[in-house]
Amino acid sequence: MKPVDTAGENVAIESQTQTQAAGPSFQSQVEVYVLDDDADFRNYMEDALKDSTYSILTFALPDALYAACEQHQPDIVLLDMKMGEFKGEKVLEQLLAMYPKLCVIIITGYPSLEDMRATFKLKVFDYISKPFSLAQLRQTLKNAVEKFGLGRTLQDRLRERLGHRIKLLRVERDWSLKDLAAATKLSVSQISSIERGANMPSIESLLAICRAFDKMPSEVLSSIEF
Repeated sequence: MKPVDTAGENVAIESQTQTQAAGPSFQSQVEVYVLDDDADFRNYMEDALKDSTYSILTFALPDALYAACEQHQPDIVLLDMKMGEFKGEKVLEQLLAMYPKLCVIIITGYPSLEDMRATFKLKVFDYISKPFSLAQLRQTLKNAVEKFGLGRTLQDRLRERLGHRIKLLRVERDWSLKDLAAATKLSVSQISSIERGANMPSIESLLAICRAFDKMPSEVLSSIEF
């Protein structure tokens, strides 16, 4: 997003239209943690996904994974369900208890219909059976990235969540874009670009939108859980 020129009273609002609406200018790496007791498989995963899209860390023990998550929460966890003395189900339960919105993909060499049903009840994103092809793995990860909006900068995520929240507030009041534009003194195109997540509202624009909905800015920002 381009720096905002604050020289004039209305420049901040007008500058919204100058921001590119084609999406984020760059993406950050998607951080993937892999828990598997098979050293060969861990090495394979590190080599297979070693590119500009993914940052990979592998772990042989659940405690090592927990410690790493406490230091920095990953975007995706690939979890082996069959690890000798360690039960993947217990690891999964603990991960989701600590990080309810974490994207978890189950990997196992011993799939069964019962396992799949039980696993999906715990709200995992997907289930991959060994052996799987690199194409299958990449497609599953790509699906997760798209579903969870991963690999996007914090600015991108904030812009999109805030725009979505503003749109919901407008729809709840049964307002059209023109109605909100009239209430805020902003243009329809400005509001549309904000709702689509193409542009971040200036402080003045955000204050005007919040006043139109009889909301405090802090209330709107807290509701997007950013």
